[in-house]
Amino acid sequence: MLQVLLVDDDPLQLRVRNSILHGAGVVVHTATNAESALALLRSMKDKIGVVVTDHHLSGHTGTDLVREMRVFAPSLPVVVLSGMPEIEDEYEGLNVIFRFKPFPPDELIKVVQDLLSQ
Repeated sequence: MLQVLLVDDDPLQLRVRNSILHGAGVVVHTATNAESALALLRSMKDKIGVVVTDHHLSGHTGTDLVREMRVFAPSLPVVVLSGMPEIEDEYEGLNVIFRFKPFPPDELIKVVQDLLSQ
């Protein structure tokens, strides 16, 4: 069964999204920064089926994370969450699904389950 990696430097947001997805039966791993997310992805490359990341991460952006990830996981589905529509262009050509916050729990579950089932 493929699993999800959630990346957010806000502990509350990370716990809430983890709880939402876990409650829907999804196996979730979490990371609070780009470095730990990349390390997890490298070690669990064949088990992670979707990455859900916030745009703002301590010391990095989601764009930085996705660019580095694309080197070794070019087709891994990524959902980027942000409250800033103006940064969507930063992800052009990186093959991500961009969603605006607030992102309702039922939509998070649906997009993750749809991507995991592909």
